[in-house]
Amino acid sequence: MRELVERLERGRAVVAGVLSGTSGDGVDVGLARFAARRGERGFRLWRCEPLAFETLPFPGDLAPRVRRALDGEAGGARELALLHRDLGAAFGAAAVAVAGRAERTLDLLGSHGLTVYHHDGAEECGPASLQLGDGDFAAEAAGCCVVSDFRQRDMACGGEGAPISALADDLLFASEPRPLGVLNLGGMANLTLLPESGAETLSFDTGPAGSLLDGLARRLLDAPLDRDGACAAAGRPDEAFVSACLAHPFFDKAPPKSTGRDTFGEAWLDELCERAAAEGVWRPGEDPADLFAAAVEVVAEAVAGALARLPAAPRRLLLAGGGVHNRALVAALERRLGRPLETTAAAGVDPDGREALVFATLAARCLLGEAVTSTGATGAAQGRVLGKISPPPP
Repeated sequence: MRELVERLERGRAVVAGVLSGTSGDGVDVGLARFAARRGERGFRLWRCEPLAFETLPFPGDLAPRVRRALDGEAGGARELALLHRDLGAAFGAAAVAVAGRAERTLDLLGSHGLTVYHHDGAEECGPASLQLGDGDFAAEAAGCCVVSDFRQRDMACGGEGAPISALADDLLFASEPRPLGVLNLGGMANLTLLPESGAETLSFDTGPAGSLLDGLARRLLDAPLDRDGACAAAGRPDEAFVSACLAHPFFDKAPPKSTGRDTFGEAWLDELCERAAAEGVWRPGEDPADLFAAAVEVVAEAVAGALARLPAAPRRLLLAGGGVHNRALVAALERRLGRPLETTAAAGVDPDGREALVFATLAARCLLGEAVTSTGATGAAQGRVLGKISPPPP
């Protein structure tokens, strides 16, 4: 481990970040190298060099098993235990495959796993979150040290446990002028607000994104997504219906806040479709374009409303995540925010690979003992190191 820390400090270690997002569309793997500096309080990362990014399909029968878990249809503790084991091995193997194609040898892997439960602040006994993908199985498959289970310590010291991407964005976008906003359009949409020097990072979920749009596509288009937002672009949104959807109490809740599929998953989609049918927005068997158009506006207005409630909005907003490929969604965001938007590619970060780079960054910070928790980002107490370490095989 001492040799690994030295390689990280010198910028020689190859680090992978791996996850399967709440869209459940495969395994995202990003490779990077970092450089660190030693100061009075220990090491601090100061540079990230992205090396490669790929999204790999789930091997074997993992795809339908992941879908069942995300939709709350897993068969019980046995099925979840087996999925935890098999996802860990799959994450490790995926990282090795991507590293091999990039002609690199892995030194460290940061594995976020697959989120199958995440509170929305409604748990009276306190926040809880569950990610599947065992770090020890990942370490055996990858043949290197693995850091996993990043959210638990954040929640243990009073945080939401999400969105923890903000705890790496300061490094990934270190050279960009501040204040800067980064909007991730994954299964859930979340914002990171990087302030001018001396102020604290703010981050929170704004609500559903892919969980809504892709969920409707699976139901009504028999497809994993509305490709390019084509169906939504062909429809006309009913603003009264959009407003009714946004009446959910989560949208008006003050940050820090986070959410997941237990709030905006299949049960919520059932309610949304029932409301659409009752209000004449869409009925089973009809063209769903108007419903898709309204759903896009729900996502966009949730973001716009969240930004409007901030004391000061960022001058620049960069987009990341799978939602950047939905042209109807990007157009709705630009219209509601009143400005053109860029993706994180403008800052040298692949918008599809940003989340994988986040977990590579957090893994490197964990190995170096760099504290990352932030009260403004997640509500957690300051000064905690996140992640659990699975040593490499001998």
